[in-house]
Amino acid sequence: MPWLQITIETRETDAERLAEALHEAGAAAVTLQDAADQPLFQLEPGDSPLWANTHVIGLFAADSDTAAILAQLRSGAAEAPPLRTRVDTLPDQDWERAWMDQFHPIRFGRRLWVCPRWLTPPDPAAVNIMLDPGLAFGTGTHATTALCLEWLDGEDLANQTVIDFGCGSGILAIAAAKLGAARVWAVDHDPQALLATRDNAEVNGVETIISVCTAENLPAMHADVLLANILAAPLISLRPRFAQLLPPGGRIVLSGILAEQAEEVLENYRAWFTMAPITVREGWVRAHGRRNNTPAA
Repeated sequence: MPWLQITIETRETDAERLAEALHEAGAAAVTLQDAADQPLFQLEPGDSPLWANTHVIGLFAADSDTAAILAQLRSGAAEAPPLRTRVDTLPDQDWERAWMDQFHPIRFGRRLWVCPRWLTPPDPAAVNIMLDPGLAFGTGTHATTALCLEWLDGEDLANQTVIDFGCGSGILAIAAAKLGAARVWAVDHDPQALLATRDNAEVNGVETIISVCTAENLPAMHADVLLANILAAPLISLRPRFAQLLPPGGRIVLSGILAEQAEEVLENYRAWFTMAPITVREGWVRAHGRRNNTPAA
């Protein structure tokens, strides 16, 4: 049986209301998608962040009355802007399989691969991270994550202690563990991220190497490497904490920085770190450097 797909382009503030309205109108499934290729980061525990421009998509049986559904949607928001809608007829298919087919193994650097769990790694002898796409940010496809994975692939992490600050799905923590780190601390303030990291670490056989915790519960320590793939503002505010966590010579990797923010971030870190030239991809920056001998504040 074919399906009707109703797509509504809307603002972030209206997305959840329209999703609920589609459910009430009888949608078999409702999904939310980015309408403008905007990277999405979850910043506060319990947040359900959405894109500024969001596609709200409802899947209906082929014999559904499209006009009646649209009229119902419009009647619930008389003061809202006119709905921008598109209706498509979709052939019947295995939707779960169609979703799975969108994802493929990706290589980062020389030896590191990220593979969906349901696929056989293309190079069994490589360092393979098995990961399902999910709600926690970080599957390797975004430029910031890819830049960090490539940096890790080029480093000697044998017997090192690594902190992944803002771990999301745990992909960077797992990569560090599989590349030889002796101990990895995966830090996040979102309980869903910590749960995802635990689950993904277990799937990848590194659960005994990775410890998950909130920033408040991270013990006083010195790490050899600190990774922080978050955003420019928290990177700037966290710089004294990061300086305390790394001894002289310790390596730091910063990402989640827009190109136009890079100099401000670097200037704030130069008091404690000798920073290398940045790497830019798709408008996003990775910066890295080493802790110098300046005492932490």
